[in-house]
Amino acid sequence: MKYLDEITTDDRRSLSPLVTAYIGDAYFHLYVRTRLLQKTKKIDKLHALSAEIVSATFQADAYKKIEKYLTDEEKDIFRRGRNAKSHAPRVATVQEYHASTGFEALLGELFLTKNFARLEEICELVLIEEGIF
Repeated sequence: MKYLDEITTDDRRSLSPLVTAYIGDAYFHLYVRTRLLQKTKKIDKLHALSAEIVSATFQADAYKKIEKYLTDEEKDIFRRGRNAKSHAPRVATVQEYHASTGFEALLGELFLTKNFARLEEICELVLIEEGIF
C-alpha cells in the first residue's frame, strides 16, 4: 500500500486518536464484511450480522474479552483512544462508545504502522472470543 509509505512516524504521532479510530473503524468494517462471507452469502444476513459486530456495544464487550492478549503498548493505544474527547451516539452508553473508540484506535494504529499480521490476529480474536467463528 504505497500511500501508507508516505505517512511518516511523525505524521502518525500527530494524529488525534479519533482520526486513528476513524481508520480502525473503516478497517474493521471491511474485515468483518469480508470474513462474514464464509458464513453466508445472503445480503440481509450479511448486513444484520455486520451491523451487530461493528456496533459500539459489541466492540466494547469484545475489547474486554481480548484485553488479556494485548501488549502493554496496545493497551496504551486503546486508553488514548478511549480517553479522547468525543460525543457518544444514542445507541450505546458513553462507556461503550469510548471503549469502542479505543478499540478502533488500536486497529487504526496497527493499520497505519502496517502491522497487518497483528491487525488480523486481533480482529480474528474478536470473532472467536465473541463466538462468531
